[in-house]
Amino acid sequence: MTLDAYRGRMGRILDPVALTLSKHGVSANQLSLLSLLSAVVAGASFYVQALSLAAIAIALNALFDALDGCVARSSNSESRKGDMIDHVIDRYADILIFGGITFGGYVAWQVGLVALVGILMTSYLGTQAQAIGVGRTYRGLLGRADRLIIVFVVTIATILFPANIVWFPLLGWMMVALAVASNVTALQRFYLVYREL
Repeated sequence: MTLDAYRGRMGRILDPVALTLSKHGVSANQLSLLSLLSAVVAGASFYVQALSLAAIAIALNALFDALDGCVARSSNSESRKGDMIDHVIDRYADILIFGGITFGGYVAWQVGLVALVGILMTSYLGTQAQAIGVGRTYRGLLGRADRLIIVFVVTIATILFPANIVWFPLLGWMMVALAVASNVTALQRFYLVYREL
């Protein structure tokens, strides 16, 4: 299901924007830093339960994260350093966003911890496959792009329907689903990569 499989198609849509940005001196690393800043805002907004601001920050995080690679390609500035910066910022962004939801009281911290473990392991296994020579993998049930779309949609839904459903609001139940789906994805990636060794 992972939307990361459509990166090439999305890149073609964003390439004209990226070309314009690079012509005006905007670098891929600057966009990566903006994606981190938007994740900080999102995490803090979830923590203080300012969901409208959180939704805007999530959308900006997704946009900047998509644009940084496009700008690097359009300006011929792709590098291993830039790739490392992008991956590190993405992991901090995941921690900030989903940590903010957890510590904002939308779900029990134990559920949030299990979800974060699955999210981080999914990303780790994707890049570890590249490190051992199999190639970067985006396979499995749920990738980062999927998570960002889901958290954006569920945040909007929680604004519209803030009441708890049994134990948790919609954002809490999303975290329960992510706790399962992310760990399933991590195990899928482990199996698929291990099989290719």
